[in-house]
Amino acid sequence: MTTLLAALAVLVLLAAGCTGADEVDEGPLRIAIVAPSASNDLAFTQSMVDAVNAIGATREIEIAVTDGTFIVEEAAAAIRGYAEDGYHLVIAHGSQYGGPLGEIAPDFPDTSFAWGTAADYMGHDNVFAYTVRSDEGGYVSGTVAAQITASGVIGVIGPIPVGDAKLYVDGFAAGVAATDSSVTTNIVYTDSFSDVALAAEAAEAHISNDADVLTGSAQMVVGATGVAKEKGVAWFGTQANQTALGESIVVASQVYHWEVLLADMVDKISAGTLGGEVMVATLANGGIVIEFNDGYGLDASILESAQAVAAGIADGSISTGIE
Repeated sequence: MTTLLAALAVLVLLAAGCTGADEVDEGPLRIAIVAPSASNDLAFTQSMVDAVNAIGATREIEIAVTDGTFIVEEAAAAIRGYAEDGYHLVIAHGSQYGGPLGEIAPDFPDTSFAWGTAADYMGHDNVFAYTVRSDEGGYVSGTVAAQITASGVIGVIGPIPVGDAKLYVDGFAAGVAATDSSVTTNIVYTDSFSDVALAAEAAEAHISNDADVLTGSAQMVVGATGVAKEKGVAWFGTQANQTALGESIVVASQVYHWEVLLADMVDKISAGTLGGEVMVATLANGGIVIEFNDGYGLDASILESAQAVAAGIADGSISTGIE
């Protein structure tokens, strides 16, 4: 009797210790997203929500989203909650979530976590870090901006000078300078990812200083694009396709196609590898795509030159100069 009970106990322990990869084979892949802004922000959060939905076109998945968690403590609770509920992949979509994730991940060794944008998986073999070379698309857009400005002044509205936002701003400015060194690029950081009013004020200030082309990053840009649309000023988007914010003013958008990286993650998770790797979205691997707005009416020669620059960055013959 004692032997039988011991054997049953071992079976129970084995069942409880079943890996996430084993569970994936028995049903849909369960993916949870925790993000700082709205799922339809046409920026950072939407880029990930769209990507996970794209994964659903090729395999059976179950998706849960907790958005608007700009308070890190609330995000941490959501991340832990999804892990406790048995989700196979929990995506902490915000570099600010790194601290709590580093504490949570070791508690759930059979759960895979993804964290971005970041280039550090914190030494955990169940954490994928993901990031993006946003300077690449920024550079391409900068080359176009330099060719369409009539005033010779371009305004850039950054949130906080970190991560993909800073890379984008630096890449954009580098693209402008490489194309026409006589063009002035004025850069302002609002020190906020979400303050729409500050972004609008920055846009007004840029335009009052003769800027006739604007760009910016993060979910706050809806404030800036509203001003740009009202004043008839050209806009370049990043993170998601922002044409819907102004079909007459949006020239092009650098779009993050995170599904390129997610597809690789899913394959690895199914094979039993739950993390321990940094993944990078680039023009070369299709994780970044420049999507031009046909409604803007960009000159064909400028469009062709932009596509050539994008191809050059992808094949390594052109460098953004950004480390």
